[in-house]
Order: sequence, then C-alpha cells, then structure tokens
Amino acid sequence: MSLLACHDLTVTVGGKRVCAGLNLSFAPGQCWGLLGANGTGKTTLLHTLAGLRLPAGGEVRLRQRPLQTLPRRELARLLGLLPQDSQDPLPATVLETALIGRHPHLPAWRWESEDDLALARAALAAVELDRAERRQVDTLSGGERRRLAVATLLTQAPLVCLLDEPANHLDLRHQISLLELLRRRARDHGGLLLMSLHDLNLAARFCDHLLLLFGDGETMAGPAERMLKPEHLKRLYGHPIVLVDDSGRRAFIPG
Repeated sequence: MSLLACHDLTVTVGGKRVCAGLNLSFAPGQCWGLLGANGTGKTTLLHTLAGLRLPAGGEVRLRQRPLQTLPRRELARLLGLLPQDSQDPLPATVLETALIGRHPHLPAWRWESEDDLALARAALAAVELDRAERRQVDTLSGGERRRLAVATLLTQAPLVCLLDEPANHLDLRHQISLLELLRRRARDHGGLLLMSLHDLNLAARFCDHLLLLFGDGETMAGPAERMLKPEHLKRLYGHPIVLVDDSGRRAFIPG
C-alpha cells in the first residue's frame, strides 16, 4: 500500500515540462531522493506533491485519496514540507517557532498543551538546539536556522516528509546526523521521506530509491543502485561523473 502516489502526473513551470505522465508509488518506510540539474523543476515537483500548486495533468494521491479533496488541516497532519529556505517575518523565539509544527493538531482557539511543549522540546534536543529555546530566531546562524526548520517539521510529525535540499547551510556533521535522524524516523514510524539533493554521495548514503529529472519532461525512477550509474548521471548533469569504489564504499566525483 502506498502512502503517496502519482497517477499520470504532468507538471509544468514557465512553459517547461518537469515530468509528463509520471506514474509512481511511494511506500511506507522508503527514503527517496530527487535528483536533477538546476532549473529542472525539483522544487516545483515537490510543491505539486505537497498540494501547493495544481498539476497540468493527472493527480497526486495521499493514502489513496486525491490530494485536492483533503481538508487542509488533515493534509497538514499527514504531510510536511521543508522548503529550501526559511523566512521569519515576525519576532519569535526558537521554542515558539518549533511549536508552529503543532498548529494542525490543535483544536480551534486552543493553546499548546504540555504534551505539545514536550514534543517541541524533544525535537529541539534531537537537532541540538535545546539550549537555545529562548533565543530570538533572527540571532541564529544559517545552519542553526536550518536545524530549527527540521525541528519544526519533527514537531509537526507528518507521515510524509518532502524536503527541498535539506542539507542547505549545514556543516558535514549536521548533514549526516540530521539525515540519519529523518531516515530513522521514517523507517521506525512507517513514514516516507522524499528529498531533493545536489550531493550524490548523500543520495547514495541515505536513499533507497531515486527519481531523476532530466529537464525535458523525461524522468527515470527506481532503486538507488540502478539509478546511480555514471552514464545516467552524466546525462542528468551534462558532465562526466566518476564512480570510485574503495572496498565497497562508493563515492561520486566530477570527471
């Protein structure tokens, strides 16, 4: 049974096709990577899968239900989107920002409960921001702000997580620790992780399946080991990619 599925999905942006007639099912516990060169429409596709824009054709289903038929509050309980960059137009503390993730779960005109506070604090601890909960968000570094965005998503606790370049602004240690955290959560709770990435080595390390966008509406999808072939990657990025195998540990470098 799929958590999320595309049925004959066609997505366009600026008169350009991102995908055409895409049929794909995403199962519980899977971690998918979305790869493609700049401008191929990775963000546009993620926003379409999140219900933020209508497709040019076909439909997206969440738990076998058409996405556009779901009430927005129910959709927000089941599906969460981590955008490329976060904006904070209003003053707020780190804890107040993390608590935004609980809004879809709260009845109308109700404040957050102690349980909601506990969930937010646990999420902040998981991304190593528990000592910063009283800080104003505008005092955080780019990497700290990215970790806060992940904590807000964890506080929301959706089954389906769509991540747009989640490694943005993160140092090496936090790239690994946060992606491990998100993948483990998806596997332990029967959730789904779908993330756009530019780092092939992160894709190889964390993703069991990949969806490749070639920029002309053509796509290729399947198990990661089948997709991560130098010939596919050269076509994808328009540049040779060399696979280095060191005793079973694989790395991808530009040719």
